[in-house]
Amino acid sequence: MMSNDFIQLIVFFVVLFALAIPLGLYMAKVFQGEKTFLDPIMGPLEAFIYRICGIDAQKEMNWWEYALSLLAFSFVGLFTLFILQLGQGYLPLNPQGFGGLKWDLAWNTAVSFTTNTNWQAYGGESTMSYLSQMAGLTVHNFVSAAAGIAVVVALIRGLSRHQAKTIGNFWADLTRTILWILLPISLVGGMLLVSQGVIQNLSPYLTVKTLQGANQTLAMGPVASQEAIKMLGTNGGGFMNANSAHPFENPTPFSNLVEMLLLLLIPVGLTFSFGKMLKDAKQGKVIFGAMLILLVLTLGTTYSAEIAGNPLVSKIGITGSSVMEGKEVRFGVVNSALWATITTATSCGAVNAMHDSLTPLGGLSPMLQMMLGEVVFGGVGSGLYAMLLFVILTVFIIGLMVGRTPEYVGKKIESFEMKMAILAVLIPSACILLGSALAVLITAGTSSILNPGPHGLSEMLYAFSSATGNNGSAFAGLNVNTVFYNIILSVCMLIGRFSPIVLVLAIAGSMAGKKITPAGAGTFQTTGGLFSGLLAGVVLIVGALTFFPALALGPIVEHLLMLAGKAF
Repeated sequence: MMSNDFIQLIVFFVVLFALAIPLGLYMAKVFQGEKTFLDPIMGPLEAFIYRICGIDAQKEMNWWEYALSLLAFSFVGLFTLFILQLGQGYLPLNPQGFGGLKWDLAWNTAVSFTTNTNWQAYGGESTMSYLSQMAGLTVHNFVSAAAGIAVVVALIRGLSRHQAKTIGNFWADLTRTILWILLPISLVGGMLLVSQGVIQNLSPYLTVKTLQGANQTLAMGPVASQEAIKMLGTNGGGFMNANSAHPFENPTPFSNLVEMLLLLLIPVGLTFSFGKMLKDAKQGKVIFGAMLILLVLTLGTTYSAEIAGNPLVSKIGITGSSVMEGKEVRFGVVNSALWATITTATSCGAVNAMHDSLTPLGGLSPMLQMMLGEVVFGGVGSGLYAMLLFVILTVFIIGLMVGRTPEYVGKKIESFEMKMAILAVLIPSACILLGSALAVLITAGTSSILNPGPHGLSEMLYAFSSATGNNGSAFAGLNVNTVFYNIILSVCMLIGRFSPIVLVLAIAGSMAGKKITPAGAGTFQTTGGLFSGLLAGVVLIVGALTFFPALALGPIVEHLLMLAGKAF
């Protein structure tokens, strides 16, 4: 059994890297304005969009103009989606006659999809009209993903330019990302999913007779088109409440493979785009290596914990394997563990198994990845710029150790960059810990807990980690569709998304204005395996120092109690 699991893992990663590397080189061409095979189709469409929107794509922006454009675009989209959900009962493409959402749920959902979190405090097939799903949620899946990619492209320009004042044009980066990258891949991915049985229609829901003679309602809708971009854009919000565990979203092992590949394709590819755009492929490979080290560690932890199962099951007289509770038979343990790992390594949050059913250590690993800022490949764009913040921290620490001014890609790392990087790491961490602490202290927070004991704390930590990390997955035992959780988690989503973005763009603007100086004899090399290991180590150390006390009270003590035979 385990040998078959390892073969599946090897095949997955071989196919992933075979697709992601050329995609990364292609994306670099798109962002550098080089010729691509899609230019004859997308070029005229791009020009038309600029013309009707009055955009001068050749006019570049400094960092604060870029940030203001992104924030304005995001918040206009947020309020548009909020209003759409409130009024969906009066709008077309609503065959089930769903009414408008409560204000707090509509606000939480609008924030969630604007920030690329896709946290869902509702069941999609019982709440959202087709219009809300398509014109609201799916559109935000595209634009929020494109905004994240635009930010990391601006940061790369800041690192590569020499004494420049600008870092690109947000509107051009957003448009080219959607037209040249997200739309074409989503179209191909959607057709592959339809071929496997993922539904795509605008039909009313069906009522059918079960084998027992009871009536059952089968949800219909435009699922495949949302499923493709939900995975590709590391969005994660499911059309169905069961997300990708539902057979209408993910019916076969092959569709499962396609969705997992879509999930990691752009985050992995961007590390190679980074190297190409810097004209130093080794820089991208080093970051890829650090991310891969962390991914292997977390995947190994989750898989080992899940394959071992829960020893308490056999003690209550149930024979057979205990590892399949909360998992789909058509995927098994390995694909459930792999999915849980990569969906939290990125900012996707889609699930094909119930994370609340994971063993304590199996659930700790995904939670820790979100707490670390989802730097293990991470969300589209956001994962790479988050890891580059840790690169800045790492070269600074190395500079202190060897007594030299820290440098990266020929540019000095000075106090301004360090302040911005530290704030970008600390602010989301504070959101997770302070939000969880508040929820523990007040009745509005504790009244939503389904499971007492340490698992209840784990559910809270997971919720605030997921919201702040813009992930969207959940330990489903916590009832979050309350005014308290809808508001406080939306605040965490906004802070977790936009505070790092503004700080990263400030770093991009500062770095763009610096000289590029050739490496000297005393320059620490950031292009080898040693730096990959140091970078991965810094990420783990920062995470351990920040979150170990909270994790010790949640999943770690829960695991020890499980081994001691204690259940809650």
